[in-house]
Amino acid sequence: MKKTLLQMLRQGVIPEQLHDVSQKERITEDALAEDVLNGFTVIPGGNSGRTVLATAIGRGLRTKVNANIGSSTESVSTNDELEKLNAAISAGADAVMDLSTGGNLRVLRRTLLDGCDIPFGTVPIYEATVAAREKTGDMVTMDADDLMTVIEQQAAEGVDFMTIHAGLTRSALDELHAQGRLMDVVSRGGAFMIAWMLHHDRENPFYEEFDRLLEILGRWDVTLSLGDGLRPGCLEDASDRAQISELSTLGSLAVRAKEAGIQSMIEGPGHVPFQDIDTNIRIAKKLTGGAPLYVLGPLVTDVAPGYDHITAAIGGALAGACGADFLCYVTSTEHLGLPNAADVRQGVIVSRIAAHAADIAKGIPGASEWDREMAMARKSLDWDKQIELSIDPETARSIYDDRQSGSVDGCSMCGDLCAMKVVSDYLGVKEGEISGC
Repeated sequence: MKKTLLQMLRQGVIPEQLHDVSQKERITEDALAEDVLNGFTVIPGGNSGRTVLATAIGRGLRTKVNANIGSSTESVSTNDELEKLNAAISAGADAVMDLSTGGNLRVLRRTLLDGCDIPFGTVPIYEATVAAREKTGDMVTMDADDLMTVIEQQAAEGVDFMTIHAGLTRSALDELHAQGRLMDVVSRGGAFMIAWMLHHDRENPFYEEFDRLLEILGRWDVTLSLGDGLRPGCLEDASDRAQISELSTLGSLAVRAKEAGIQSMIEGPGHVPFQDIDTNIRIAKKLTGGAPLYVLGPLVTDVAPGYDHITAAIGGALAGACGADFLCYVTSTEHLGLPNAADVRQGVIVSRIAAHAADIAKGIPGASEWDREMAMARKSLDWDKQIELSIDPETARSIYDDRQSGSVDGCSMCGDLCAMKVVSDYLGVKEGEISGC
């Protein structure tokens, strides 16, 4: 039986992935190995044989960005999903998740896997639920065996990390009922699990058979993303007892996963008031022993449909600065409809801006240097260099070329009144000369 990456590290074996990551992240292999062993960092990449770029998520590393794609029961097109996948990768996403619920899910997923060389995630309960409805007409007819079968099939196909709502227990539901919520449950996977639990009057099978789940994940070295089925869906529901109860359970499950040789990360809240984000991140890190934290946004207001990529980026920048390690992008179509490829691209770029802002605040190696290079290019009025250094060179080039007035010394915003040009002309500073360079 193949060893998981965590098990290999325990035996003193340093896998090739650590060498690749250490070069990209400017961290020593020993320090990286120690953080993976301690559960502070994960490197998702199953052992199915699919080639995956080594990508680390965790403490002291560049804040990563995930893009969700996938079909729905209202929109099924393999070509559309491939376009979204390519848009996400070209925009610089570090990982992608297939959340498909419409069409032939296995065929679609295999097609996406064939075209993807970055870590690829899924939410297996989606497929199990769809299969149960197709077979019997009711999603709650699935059982633990059905869930585990789907997980094993997806792992064998090459999925690198999976969201599993194992911390959504009966006791967490009791907290939800006792305190009450404005929007109840907004997690789709969480809603499926709650429906099953209430219908059967039983405990969550992922929680009840957690050791069995770990055994399957271990066979394929799949990273466990412990899902927050009770994440808040509006500001008023943030930081309540149900959310924190589930989070505490996730921390305990992360310890069990690590003991079994399985890497794991924790999923965090969705809608959180700006002033409460720092507290939420600190609580999550404390209750989960510093495990990598994967947040959806957080969205800092509920009133911006059409602009929720921006509300999420505002929250994501602060969450990252406070210690979140992995930002799940939000597109402008959130709460309104399924995103297309253009929405996906825009969502990734906006989330990458938030991640980079967080990296500057965290002092991640190379983050501030990138901005200094841009400042030098602007001082020199080197437009090609500015565009090259842009987080989205394609958009920057398009805007510049479209609005260029013809002057090689400035842009159409200021023309001859460019501040840099004025300073150079009247203070005797040569273009490109910066004090201290």
